[in-house]
Amino acid sequence: MITKADKNKARKKRHLRVRKKITGTAARPRLNIFRSSKHVYAQLIDDVQGVTIAQASTQDKELKAEVSNGGNVEAARKVGELVAKRAKEQGVTEVVFDRGGYLYHGRIQALADAAREAGLEF
Repeated sequence: MITKADKNKARKKRHLRVRKKITGTAARPRLNIFRSSKHVYAQLIDDVQGVTIAQASTQDKELKAEVSNGGNVEAARKVGELVAKRAKEQGVTEVVFDRGGYLYHGRIQALADAAREAGLEF
């Protein structure tokens, strides 16, 4: 029987394998995604300097009132729009997409599509 712990362990292995190849820079930061059962988080990371350029999550004050359930596709879509808006404020238009070892499906896909529609290129 496969448990949640086993699935997360496999996801972390996939994420580390991908992270060997993907690196964010100041010109093209890494859009990192983490999802839990209740929330979705997105960060733009410059790995060269080791800093977060912009971030958004379902726990932000701007989204908390709009989103009743942070663990659904609609909430992920709003996080994607917000992280793209904050990225543009920082002058970032191109990013490297890091799906965090998750399948490109559901909430991850919704967040990515919303970020693309809001102006990010990846």
